[in-house]
Amino acid sequence: MADQEPPIEQLERLRRLAYSRDGTADDRRRLAELEAELTAQSDAEPATVTSQEKQVEPLEVTISREVAETAPLRPRRSTDDLSHFAEAMVREREVERDVPPPVDPVIRRKRRRRRAIIGGIVGLVVAALLGGYITFALTAPIGSATIDATAPTVTPPAATLISMSPEGESAISVSGADDYLGASASGIWMSGGGDDPLPIASISKLITTLVVLDAKPLGAGENGPTITFDKADHALYDKYYVLDATIAAMPTGSSMSEHDALEMMLVISASNYAEAVSTWAFGSQSSFLRATKTWLAANGLDHTTMVEPTGIDARNTSTPSDLIALAKIAMANPVVAEIVKMQTLEVPNVPPQLNTNDLLGVDGISGIKTGTLDPSGSNLLFSATMDVGTGTPLNVVGVVLGGFSHESVDLDVKALLASITAGFHNVNLGNSGDEIGTYATPWGESAKIVLGKSSIVLTWSDTPITTTFTVEPLTTGARGDTVGEITWVAGATTVTAPLILDADIDPPTAWWRLTHPFDLGG
Repeated sequence: MADQEPPIEQLERLRRLAYSRDGTADDRRRLAELEAELTAQSDAEPATVTSQEKQVEPLEVTISREVAETAPLRPRRSTDDLSHFAEAMVREREVERDVPPPVDPVIRRKRRRRRAIIGGIVGLVVAALLGGYITFALTAPIGSATIDATAPTVTPPAATLISMSPEGESAISVSGADDYLGASASGIWMSGGGDDPLPIASISKLITTLVVLDAKPLGAGENGPTITFDKADHALYDKYYVLDATIAAMPTGSSMSEHDALEMMLVISASNYAEAVSTWAFGSQSSFLRATKTWLAANGLDHTTMVEPTGIDARNTSTPSDLIALAKIAMANPVVAEIVKMQTLEVPNVPPQLNTNDLLGVDGISGIKTGTLDPSGSNLLFSATMDVGTGTPLNVVGVVLGGFSHESVDLDVKALLASITAGFHNVNLGNSGDEIGTYATPWGESAKIVLGKSSIVLTWSDTPITTTFTVEPLTTGARGDTVGEITWVAGATTVTAPLILDADIDPPTAWWRLTHPFDLGG
């Protein structure tokens, strides 16, 4: 016969079953019945002790003689039953602490439904938050790339030294280069040796020509009236021959046009023609000199004196500043400007002769008049047209008074013009592709900021060159995109060039956006 399950183990099994989720009302009823039965057994007190109990567990309690005599002897309960019962009570209290009370199935189903609803809501909230973050991360604006750029410096050339004549007095005026040389350049730009009146020698013939044309004007290309020379005019040849002045044949009864007679005065510097033509125009030398004085005053030449028409007299004097003004008046007259640039005399019935100004055609020199008088020295009033790259040729007029010799004056004038030309420089500002800075993005993209084209600027002497630039903020870009502009300023000249990217700047990846939330939002 199989062993019967002990009561205590049966009690524990029923308790675990009754308080489990699978326990039923019948299980809990059976548990209550078993607990009641075991409790009743433990409370019962038997009056006699069986022989079997004595054999199993003898009494070990010492009872006083008095008690033993008065109280009946009570046998001790079986140790196994009591220990099992005590253990069951302890386990009951532990079960009561650890096992929750049974829950009604309806309530359980409601709780499960509530938990499912709450779980679903939490899931939806989490999904919504996650979806919102993803949307934000993938569409949020991103900050501009960091710009690190510096304006390149341009070192100007060394200062230009203008080579003014070391002899006598000199001055020069330059028109057409005010943006480079300054507004005063078209007045007296440079001078040397002072501005005192000095003998002007044959430059006097230029004044005589202008005074005659004021009385007997000619248009461009016109020959003008015919002048017939008489015996008195013929005598002038001998007069100036004795004075060692430059002369040309003037037979009695010969004639030529006013234009041709002026050529004789200005091209080969014939002194006898200067007096003859001035007397023809005004009737007498005294009338001519009065007209000359009036003309000089009218043109502001207050430091110029004329006592005769040729310059053979050292009292015909002027200053460099007055002669600069005279040169401008002369070159503004088309008839005079045409004659003074002629390298060879072109008068009918007169042998060809070279102009006394042997610099004509050299370094752009186009006039005007030489003058030499011992012991005062050599003079040259000159004009020149110079192409130095400004777009419009420069008009230069200058004068040297009291030079050592005709040759030395020529050398000084050539050196002066050469120094002006050398003072204009094409300065390289930068070459296409030159780097001026970089863009760098938080997500690791970078590109250089480079010049979009090579640039140069024409400057005068050591004119400072300043550089400024503007660069646009950006987040992405393609190679060749224009991202700014660089500007150079040299005097009145401004040069600009585009600034471009030398490489692509790609947008960040989705992964970078998702893993760099604090770099988003611009």
